[in-house]
Amino acid sequence: MTYVLIALVSALVAGGIGAGFTYLYLRSRANSTVGRAELDAQRLVEEAEAQRREMVLQARDEALRIRDEMDREVVNRRREVERIERRIEQKEEQLEKRTDLVDRREKGLQRKEKELDEREVELQGFKARQEEELQRIAMLTSEQARELLMQRVEEEMVDILNRRVHELEQEAKLEADRRARKILATTIQRIASDYVAETTVSVVPLPSDDMKGRIIGREGRNIRALEQATGVDLIVDDTPEAVTLSGFDPVRREIARRALSRLIQDGRIHPARIEEVVTKSKQELEQIMREEGEKVAYEANVQGLHPDLIKLLGRMKYRTSYGQNVLAHSLEVSLVAGALAAELGADVNIAKTAGLLHDIGKAVDHEVDGPHALIGADIARRLGRSARIVHAIAAHHGEEEPQTVEAFIVATADAISGARPGARREMVETYIKRLEALEAVANSFDGVEKSFAIQAGREVRILVQPDRIDDLAATKLARDVVKKIQENLEYPGQIKVTVIRETRAVDYAR
Repeated sequence: MTYVLIALVSALVAGGIGAGFTYLYLRSRANSTVGRAELDAQRLVEEAEAQRREMVLQARDEALRIRDEMDREVVNRRREVERIERRIEQKEEQLEKRTDLVDRREKGLQRKEKELDEREVELQGFKARQEEELQRIAMLTSEQARELLMQRVEEEMVDILNRRVHELEQEAKLEADRRARKILATTIQRIASDYVAETTVSVVPLPSDDMKGRIIGREGRNIRALEQATGVDLIVDDTPEAVTLSGFDPVRREIARRALSRLIQDGRIHPARIEEVVTKSKQELEQIMREEGEKVAYEANVQGLHPDLIKLLGRMKYRTSYGQNVLAHSLEVSLVAGALAAELGADVNIAKTAGLLHDIGKAVDHEVDGPHALIGADIARRLGRSARIVHAIAAHHGEEEPQTVEAFIVATADAISGARPGARREMVETYIKRLEALEAVANSFDGVEKSFAIQAGREVRILVQPDRIDDLAATKLARDVVKKIQENLEYPGQIKVTVIRETRAVDYAR
């Protein structure tokens, strides 16, 4: 028991000691933790204080920056206000100056108005005195003077109207010229054709020079028979292996060429055979000309032509004008005239028919005297063509004054076809010399002021001095110029001479 108590006491003593130690240990641990917590709290407080001070500094800096910006803005605004005030002051000064200037001008105008009123009163009085004086001198009443004044005003207005009408006429002419050029350009572009100038040289080739003797025949009987049967001259010269045919009629030359070629090919050359071959050649050529005329009429789309007109058309295949084939020229004139008539709203059939027949007189102009235009018009009239077609044929070279649209169209188409580059062989130098010679003849007479060769040398217009040449002298001058042209110049066809005498009244506005 004692031992148990001792052991219990020992255990209690040992437990108390252990508890004490434990308490001391725990207390020391708690004190250490509290110290660290206090240190952490103190550190946090210091950091918060530092952040607070830093934020306060930043806030002060921002406030200073904003205040500086506001100060600059205030300064700028104050400067802008000062600038605007200065401008307003300048405007006010200018306005005051302008107001003073306007006031001065108003005063000046008032003064001038007053002077004008005084002058008007003076003029009214002067006018009244003048009217009284004029009435006394001219013995006219105011109503009569008014009528005289109205008459003068009417004359001036008539003059102004005449000038305006003249201006309108000139404008209309310019517009008509522009439209005419456009229509001509359009037509020429639609009917463009190439041209090669033809030359009708009737030369018959021979197989050898021995054939020349057979063509001449014994004592020249063969060549005489051939010339008598064909109406052409045979030129047998030193030209090797060739015989030249000379004659003014191209149809006769063609008959002679065909007959001689057939005789050379056949080899039988004697007068009886020559007459036979020439007769056959004439018949063949008649058929060929008729076929050529029908062909051209078909190409031109011209119907209802008389057989004699068809024949004459084919005959123009063997006729040239300045190297241009007359039949090809007539076909082109017909096509151009038809196109122009379609553009202008004229009668296309009349224009095409007259264009195809306009040179028909050249087929017989070697047999009939006169210009080919009038000869062709007479042929067309006798063979049943209408009066408008006959007039267009007669007027295409100015032998008659054109009276219809179709007549102007045919004359224009003829000029277009003949003026194409390469259409005619006559050189420009020769053409110019011929016109110059024509004008020189006209200018050689006294009283001639100017002369102009127009219509490709078919007409000469002479302007004379009216104070030196009267109407009777103008008629005599035309006859004298015609006579001198006939004596001194060589020309195809005929030349029309027109003498113009006019009276001019000249005055000057100063």
